[in-house]
Amino acid sequence: MTSTEPELATGVRREVADVHGVPASALVAEAARPRAVIVAVHGGATTSTYFDHPGHPRLSLLRTAATAGFTVIALDRPGYGSSAGHEERLEAPEQRTDFAFAAVETFLRDRDGGLGVFLWAHSAGCELTVRMASDPRGAGLLGVELAGMGRTHHSSVLAAMEEWRRDPARTRPDLRRVLWDPPHAYPADVYGGRVIGAASPSYEGRREGWQEEFARLAARVPVPVHITLGEYERVWMNGPEGLADLASVFTGTPRLVLHEQAGAGHNTSVSRTALAYHLHVLAFVEECALGVPALPSEKGRGDG
Repeated sequence: MTSTEPELATGVRREVADVHGVPASALVAEAARPRAVIVAVHGGATTSTYFDHPGHPRLSLLRTAATAGFTVIALDRPGYGSSAGHEERLEAPEQRTDFAFAAVETFLRDRDGGLGVFLWAHSAGCELTVRMASDPRGAGLLGVELAGMGRTHHSSVLAAMEEWRRDPARTRPDLRRVLWDPPHAYPADVYGGRVIGAASPSYEGRREGWQEEFARLAARVPVPVHITLGEYERVWMNGPEGLADLASVFTGTPRLVLHEQAGAGHNTSVSRTALAYHLHVLAFVEECALGVPALPSEKGRGDG
């Protein structure tokens, strides 16, 4: 069962669904006859508003994709939005994966799903998305977009963490500046994420062994994968080396496309070049919906 709130602005509304007694919330932009459904999964310390920043419709994935004929369901990840305060039922990765699958199913009920579902994730949201895509229930997905993630931290993060390790008495470094560097990549009122910020659930910081598990799960993803890193990514190693490192673990995908988004920082969907980024990946979504096969030279290549 879902409830619908009044539209926040033209074409975008907030919905809340009951998922086994826990409320799941999402921002929804619905196309009349959708080509497909995009399920967008935000990163840490924000909510689904990351994909529809107030006052910046040009940066909105929901509005751009709906105009292009795709319905978008931007989920509030487990422990965010309406499910905040229910962390005791969402502690384990398996619980969060089950919750996300059930939420998607509920939001799609009585809704035209077009040719299928495509998962679009950012940063910490990529963990949940890779878990979903590698699960047997994800085998029917059209494809996956992973942005703002990596396997090796950028030198700026490594330097800050090394200083902290040398002097444990110091406060753990605040990585907000790194997450939003450089300032010129964002509109002035977007920089820093004050408008879209949210408290993170307690499980968010516990990721021991995640990189090893990520490699195992990535190898089991059987659908097309698109990976994006910003030109100014400062959290993860970027450029050709960072993209190639990520590509190396997706050994089971039939198609893998790599992209460096010009002018973007870590937060690609609210950078000044967000519209260009969204249009680029939407082209990939359309190709997945059409079942376009991989070119012989495409797997593992960078196209940015």
